[in-house]
This record gives sequence, structure tokens and C-alpha cells, in this order.
Amino acid sequence: MASPSEDNVGGAGKHAENPPSAKRVLTMNGSRIDSRELFATEREIIIAHGAESYRLRLTSQNKLILTK
Repeated sequence: MASPSEDNVGGAGKHAENPPSAKRVLTMNGSRIDSRELFATEREIIIAHGAESYRLRLTSQNKLILTK
């Protein structure tokens, strides 16, 4: 699920098309999620893991970067 980012790096987390309260349904095939579903509307998502937040970004070269 997408989550709003309060820290917009390079405009990657802008939510013009997707308001903060928007919810999406993602399809899982076993334990697999297609990244095209994750990044369908944005190039960055926030992953909540316990008390920590991680940022998963899709680069212009179609690579993934995960940062804390």
C-alpha cells in the first residue's frame, strides 16, 4: 500500500493524483508483489516496519533503492 511521504526528495513523493487518504488493493501471487503495482501511481513508497520507516524508490534507470 502507498503511504504519503512528508519528505519529498526531488518531487518523487508528490501526491497530486493520489490524495493521502487514498487506498489501493495490491495483488499477491504467493509471497510475490509485482513492482509495477507498487509504483503504478508514484515513484516512491514508504514501508512501515515496526517503529521504523523505510523509503523504496524507483530510479530513472528502473532500479530500486531502499533507504532508512
